[in-house]
Amino acid sequence: MADTTPSLLDRPDAPLVGGYEVIIGFETHAQLSTASKIFSRASTAFGAEPNTQACAVDLALPGTLPVMNKGAVERAIAFGLAIGAHIAPKSIFARKNYFYPDLPKGYQISQFEIPVVQGGVIEFFLNEKKMAVRLVRAHLEEDAGKSLHEDFVGQTGIDLNRAGTPLLEIVTQPDMRSSAEAVAYAKELHKIVTWIGICDGNMQEGSFRCDANVSVRKPGGALGTRREIKNLNSFKFMQQAIDYEVRWQIEQIEDGHKIQQATVLFNPDTGETRAMRTKEDAADYRYFPDPDLPPLCIAPEWVERIKGEMPELPRELAQRFRSAYGLSEYDATLLTQSQATATYFQSAAQVSGQPKLAANWVLGEVSAFINKQGLAIDDVLVPTAVAVGHVIKRIAAGDINGGGAKTVFQQLCTQQQTGIEDLAAYIDQLIDTLDLRQVNDSSALEAIVDTVIAANAKNVAEFQAGNDKALNALVGQAMKASKGKANPQQINDLLRSKLAR
Repeated sequence: MADTTPSLLDRPDAPLVGGYEVIIGFETHAQLSTASKIFSRASTAFGAEPNTQACAVDLALPGTLPVMNKGAVERAIAFGLAIGAHIAPKSIFARKNYFYPDLPKGYQISQFEIPVVQGGVIEFFLNEKKMAVRLVRAHLEEDAGKSLHEDFVGQTGIDLNRAGTPLLEIVTQPDMRSSAEAVAYAKELHKIVTWIGICDGNMQEGSFRCDANVSVRKPGGALGTRREIKNLNSFKFMQQAIDYEVRWQIEQIEDGHKIQQATVLFNPDTGETRAMRTKEDAADYRYFPDPDLPPLCIAPEWVERIKGEMPELPRELAQRFRSAYGLSEYDATLLTQSQATATYFQSAAQVSGQPKLAANWVLGEVSAFINKQGLAIDDVLVPTAVAVGHVIKRIAAGDINGGGAKTVFQQLCTQQQTGIEDLAAYIDQLIDTLDLRQVNDSSALEAIVDTVIAANAKNVAEFQAGNDKALNALVGQAMKASKGKANPQQINDLLRSKLAR
């Protein structure tokens, strides 16, 4: 990915670090979810004994020829459609030559001059601000093997099971300006590839590996020399690595040193990056068209067929949530972070008949519980969407207030609802058992309000003198007197009418 990209976004809003602008581009290797490798029938299953899934084709032994995996091509097309990219009707495979122990044939089959996916945009939100990162390309290639250092004292082991595994390398423009933007982009990309089913997204197993190209410059100045942080396999480490690299580069420049283009690794134990090797440029790889593979030709009919088989995309579903339920773009985007979250919300909204309140609950109470417990939204320990829908329905009906609803939800969090035949009746039973049914009787509420006014002369005087915050204290006292069962809005209205200035 060239640092001289002429279409670099002008970002006057970009945050500065020590007076420097941070420039970040990404190269992500998404392992495609095919059962066999990109040019052979060898298995791609994870976890097999070392060197049991590398066949003669993967190693380019004499007399073998690669044959393109149709499923890998279809997954590349699906990705291009998902991001609004151009699908090249004809693309070329090339040999990328380099020499490492885990690449015994001495070259990797990749795409160089004409990739299968060209352009496209990834859009996402960061702190409620909509961002966009433009893609340069996404090209098909085979993975190399893996060097193993930990299990061999003074030696390196080579496992070639991964050799030939199909990858889609996704390359961005250098559009990101902070580690937070980079992580938000990576999470959105991860969501897309898992949503459309082309990659399982397992970062621990290496199915989704990110390389961050990082440089710094003075605002308006020439682009700095980049260093590539390789194989970032968690979002947490991604942010830590980029932040450290930015600080290191700035310190080097401030001390009068020049940044040397290099490939670096991040050590999560020390929180530091270290140079692994000098970074190669395209000329160093001596690309040339692979003589054993014909051009990849993709007919329009093939693209249309794949388009018709794809699931509703996150951005399309978010747009439907906005138009059907009146949600904000930000909330609709958060509710489509995963198919499980979107399904959960739709179920809760359907049961309750209150889509906006359901959105608030899924993004609020439900998400808070999930994050605190380290669960997924479709985990059996999470209250079901139907149960949450019934709780929301009781709020809308005035049966319980917000505080009572949270208490019911917390009770649901301690038990599973799989064996309950009538969840609606069970929710009503919980409300009565916990004595949470909201007091809506106007005469009873009026008596409570009168008592509170009489006992809080200071707050009454402050409110009547123009201090609206004093009313909050009176509402709090009334809610306490009702044991939290009063309708807060009715209490508020009664207090205002009785203390009208």
